Amino acid sequence: MNDEQSTGEARKSLAGEAPESGEHQLRPTDRHIDLAALKVMAHPLRVRILDELSKFGPLTASGLGERLGESSGATSYHLRQLAKHDFVLEVEGKGSARERWWRRAPVGLSMDPTELGDTAAGREAYDLVNREFRRNQENALNDFMARAADTFSETWLRASTISTSNLRMTVDELAELSAKVYEVLDEAIVAFREREVPPGARPVQVQFNAFPIIGGVEKES
Repeated sequence: MNDEQSTGEARKSLAGEAPESGEHQLRPTDRHIDLAALKVMAHPLRVRILDELSKFGPLTASGLGERLGESSGATSYHLRQLAKHDFVLEVEGKGSARERWWRRAPVGLSMDPTELGDTAAGREAYDLVNREFRRNQENALNDFMARAADTFSETWLRASTISTSNLRMTVDELAELSAKVYEVLDEAIVAFREREVPPGARPVQVQFNAFPIIGGVEKES
């Protein structure tokens, strides 16, 4: 999930990273997550809160509660925990002491799974966070496929795409392709992040997946 206002995932990722020649390298905008911070994030509702703020921008605890079917007390508590580790930031100059607005911190999140060592708690936290981010991505795509025709105009439908390519690649080729795609995506989307949002804009999610297929085998020499 790389998000500035977006979620975001060979090096394993929590928020989308660009592996380069098989090396574990962070992009300049990535934030490296240590195990302590990862454990704070490892709660399904906290991942959903981060995803909701990524997709829709700043919200209050009440607004998040309405969207997620939770009480404002629950979302407020989890927002405070996320804020302690700078996953979310309070929007300055907006709201009041009783109705605070929150936004997601404008960085991608990544972690090298090899740093988890042999701790079962660390692996469980890592798996939970990635699983929840992925589930949210799949839900967004499934909702689009099920409701797009009744929700969006033909113009929006023609502008949208769902693309899959099946290839045969070595591990180095896959790492190189992933790095190139992330580079293109970063270059293409930066202009849409660093601007005033124009009239007619709506939340849009860009997903890219590249992975070896379970059940496939390596080609022999």
